[in-house]
Amino acid sequence: MRLNRILLSSTLVVVALVVQVSVLARLHLPGAVPDLILLTVLGLSMVYGHVSGALVGFAAGLLADLAPPADHAVGRYALVLCVVGYVAGLTKPENGQPRSAAGPMVMVVAAAIGSTLLYAGVGALVGDTGARHVGLASLILTAVVYDLLLAPFTVPWIMALARRADNDPLAEPAAGDLAAGWTAGGTGLRLGGRRGGLRARAARGRAARATRIKGVKRL
Repeated sequence: MRLNRILLSSTLVVVALVVQVSVLARLHLPGAVPDLILLTVLGLSMVYGHVSGALVGFAAGLLADLAPPADHAVGRYALVLCVVGYVAGLTKPENGQPRSAAGPMVMVVAAAIGSTLLYAGVGALVGDTGARHVGLASLILTAVVYDLLLAPFTVPWIMALARRADNDPLAEPAAGDLAAGWTAGGTGLRLGGRRGGLRARAARGRAARATRIKGVKRL
């Protein structure tokens, strides 16, 4: 990983962990807890790709395993986020820019479900049956709802910061525009505006060439 990626990922993961432990975990919401660390890994993975996503996910999960008041085996959440980061990185668009908000939102839902199931599965292997007492279906449902509510305010900004740190030309649009696209359901208006601008410039170029040709003929 590049140095700027390491610095940005480390900063975002630490901030997410602090907010997760000190704020979100103390809300005492029914069912699951909004997973800001998971959303941070998703945002970085969908920009950096599957290899970097797996590394970021493992490091973030390991920090979460070690941070108090962790009450599970060390490495359990690291494995979960490593898999999530790898899979999310595989969905990175070839041009680096999602066409709409639908793809990332589907990834958030899939990650919320998959991480809950995988975490419960690994827990069952090591003898932790806490998910059975709470209810696995309730955990999955609340995890999806909480992460979907939190995602529009976090994932677009994280993806914009990751592109900007990589000096990606696609990072020119403000993060607010990306967040607006998420909340509006990804209408693609910005993409249409860009295409319209390209068509207008092409039309002006053709008109200029036609004028030059006519001038030659008059000579």
